[in-house]
Amino acid sequence: MELFTIHTGNFKLDGGAMFGVVPKSMWNKLNPADENNMCSWAMRCLLVQDGKRLILIDNGMGNKQDAKFFGHYYLHGDDTLEKSLAAHGFTSDDITDVFLTHLHFDHCGGSIKWNADKTGFIPAFKNAVYWSNPLHWEWAVKPNAREKASFLKDNILPIQESGQLQMIKGNGETQLPFSVLYAHGHTEAMMLPKIMYKDRPVVFCADLLPARWHIPLPYVMAYDVRPLESLKEKERLLTEFVNTNTVLFFEHDPGAECGTLIKTERGIALEQTHALKELFS
Repeated sequence: MELFTIHTGNFKLDGGAMFGVVPKSMWNKLNPADENNMCSWAMRCLLVQDGKRLILIDNGMGNKQDAKFFGHYYLHGDDTLEKSLAAHGFTSDDITDVFLTHLHFDHCGGSIKWNADKTGFIPAFKNAVYWSNPLHWEWAVKPNAREKASFLKDNILPIQESGQLQMIKGNGETQLPFSVLYAHGHTEAMMLPKIMYKDRPVVFCADLLPARWHIPLPYVMAYDVRPLESLKEKERLLTEFVNTNTVLFFEHDPGAECGTLIKTERGIALEQTHALKELFS
């Protein structure tokens, strides 16, 4: 098995929304905001090569939305999904599986693209199986008012219409070379892949721990639909992670790909940040 970091670009979100109840006087020292209170965040994905399978975990925002949409999120930087895949010697046609942690636009928008004449949508990965789970899929196609702006039909329904969608069962076991941890605080039945890589667990943290700064328990995003559940999930899983020497892979941290944990007198904290390649070289 090999793991590759895939960069799909950066975008901006409101700092207060990303840090929840934590005061700006504290979080602004971590990820300084611009004049509009917006902070820059990564959309970092993970590629798992296992034998003949090439599994992409999440795929960023995509590029099919209109200028008004991108005007809200300030997509920036030189990275794209296609360029990052190519840097590792792959194309979208090589992808055998697309694993979607959840269906918010910044995690699944790259799943679907325009057809050649821009009259409709087609899967961006024509040879891949797309993986979701029944609880989250139902939640996403019938969205609540709080999350409706994050669940875009053009990102979601064409996956099912293509016939390439399959569902993962709720016990955490998969037909993929990793298991799944479920979290329900950010959104219903978000899935965190847990990968044994070179005899060490690696967890793709998705939006449970979007960045290293979200490791302290009170740092819960205002986007979370059940913030107290997120807090409990963080406490439970961070304890598991530190006890098992787990590597955390951060999807949205603008500067750190991975992190390791340490126990301190004040609780579990970030020990060090690492590049994935350097950590396992």
